[in-house]
Amino acid sequence: MADEVRVDKWLWAMRVFKTRTIATDACKKGRVSIGGAAVKPSRGVRVGEVIEVRKPPITYTFRVKQLTQNRLGARLVENYLENLTPKEQYDLLEMSRISGFVDRQKGLGRPTKREGREMARFRAETTADEFFLDWEDDEED
Repeated sequence: MADEVRVDKWLWAMRVFKTRTIATDACKKGRVSIGGAAVKPSRGVRVGEVIEVRKPPITYTFRVKQLTQNRLGARLVENYLENLTPKEQYDLLEMSRISGFVDRQKGLGRPTKREGREMARFRAETTADEFFLDWEDDEED
């Protein structure tokens, strides 16, 4: 086995990214760092190094246990990397899942079918409440 493996290839092999192209793009955008410094996709990874990967809203932290260039099955990944990601980062991820469409920034895609139903239900409840309030006002006159 080689002493080094390209960081983009290793991240893809460890299933951190779905494709090697996505891993390469993440490196080019400065979302992958080793030792606090952003790395290029061709940078070699060695056993024992700590890699940080920013996938908003959280930053994953991994320690390299073994090297490989081949994509592994999900069960084998734990033999090759140690997940050092703090619990607070996973709490951030859970918070973003819970908030759903409420925190969506303008222009970040269409609402999902579920979000659309929730918005329609909210609008219907608001409209129904306004109708009944108006009805009560008419009776008082």
